[in-house]
Formats: sequence, C-alpha cells, structure tokens
Amino acid sequence: MTRDRRCRFELAARPDSVPRARRLTRDRLAGWSIADETCDVAALVVSELVTNAVVHTASRLIVCELWDDATHTVRIVVRDEGPGPGVPAPHPARDGHEDHGRGLLLVDAVSSAWGTTEAGPGLGLVVWAELPREAGPLCA
Repeated sequence: MTRDRRCRFELAARPDSVPRARRLTRDRLAGWSIADETCDVAALVVSELVTNAVVHTASRLIVCELWDDATHTVRIVVRDEGPGPGVPAPHPARDGHEDHGRGLLLVDAVSSAWGTTEAGPGLGLVVWAELPREAGPLCA
C-alpha cells in the first residue's frame, strides 16, 4: 500500500526555473518509485504549469507541490502569486506555426483531471493536475 507522500519546493518566477522544476519533479518521483511514463508526464505537466506562472503572472515566487497518495494518484500543484489577467484555460494556437499557446491543452490531454482555484484574494492562482501512479520501470 502506498503511503501519502508530499514534497514542496519554491522557485523564483524566472525562465531558468522551468528546467529546475522538471529536474526536482523527476528526482522526487524517482525517489518514490513512480513509473517512468508517469515521471515523464509529470515533468511535462510541471514544465507547462511553471512556464505559465512565469509568463502569465506578476509572481516573484512559484510554489510547486507533488503528492503521491493511497489512491494511486500523483497530484501536481503549482501556485503563483498573481495577479494575471483571467483564469488559465486551454486555447488552441492561432495558426499551426506558433510555439506557444498549447500548454494547458497538453496538460488536459495527459492528465486524468486538472483545474484551477484561487489561492485567496491577492494570493494568486493554484493550478493542479492529477496523473495515475502506474506500475512499471522506475524513473532514471
């Protein structure tokens, strides 16, 4: 039976924090013996959510949390300090040549569930995603 495990890390809201978030995610999930495929998807989801927080908010700090619980679900939570215009929502790219604009569409496609909540007045936004914790080879 899987124990409830949690990890929390803080990142500066800068572009160079995105690869660090991916690395920290993979390292933690590997330590929890999460399957390779889930590690890859989790790293992708964290990358997209942290990128959105860096690009679309006025945050100085981003908080990431990883949860591995007894329901065999890996939950990813990214909280920014806001404020950013509107609530994140998937938007198709305007033309087939854009390199951005598809992050939340990707999160939606690879997650079993995802959503947003306001952290509180003036406290930013929480974006979360859930992935199945499947058996298989461990993260490298």
